[in-house]
Amino acid sequence: MARASKAPGRKPREGTLTTSGRATRAEAPKGRRVGTKRAEAPKGRAPRTSGRYTAPIPRSVKRSPRWYPWVLLTMLVLGALAIILNYIDVLPASPTSWYVVGGMLAILGAAVMATRYR
Repeated sequence: MARASKAPGRKPREGTLTTSGRATRAEAPKGRRVGTKRAEAPKGRAPRTSGRYTAPIPRSVKRSPRWYPWVLLTMLVLGALAIILNYIDVLPASPTSWYVVGGMLAILGAAVMATRYR
């Protein structure tokens, strides 16, 4: 079904671009707000840089070490086992809340590690 703005005999709204399907102001260059006044660079000179350049992050920093997922899974499993074994009365001096606290801390540590895994 054809859009109403591209139908024959229809005139697009003034100040919009219809080639990409996005409604943007035609007179504003990309990346600038409409209606903002900035000092234009004189012709023949390069525009000033803003000084906001951020260097790309190296690939070695973006990747987690090989041991990371194994530690994450180990903490998750040990935390769950500590809680389960506490309630079935297998651990020494169980049932006690300290095994539950330790298991929850291990699971929480695994959850924090999972959010930082790359």
